[in-house]
Amino acid sequence: MTEFDGPGTWAEFGGLSNFTVAREIAQSFVKARKKHAPMRGPHEGYAVMLEEVDELWDEVKKWQPDFGNREQMRKEALHVAAMAMAFIVEVCAEPR
Repeated sequence: MTEFDGPGTWAEFGGLSNFTVAREIAQSFVKARKKHAPMRGPHEGYAVMLEEVDELWDEVKKWQPDFGNREQMRKEALHVAAMAMAFIVEVCAEPR
């Protein structure tokens, strides 16, 4: 058992395991790469991430307890995470 497993850890929040969310982030990353070219540098990567954060912010501003746009917020949050993953993999990786 690790610090990521078991009661009282972030793995149990929302009834989703950390592995489920990580898999969804990876799937979002792969889907994005099928549609768009990899990030060419840190400035472009930052701009892409900022665009995704802005889209999440648009959904957050719409949120009302009785409105129920959690699924759309979740979708946008997955896009933010996928683009953060892309930044790490495509911009921060050492050149080969």
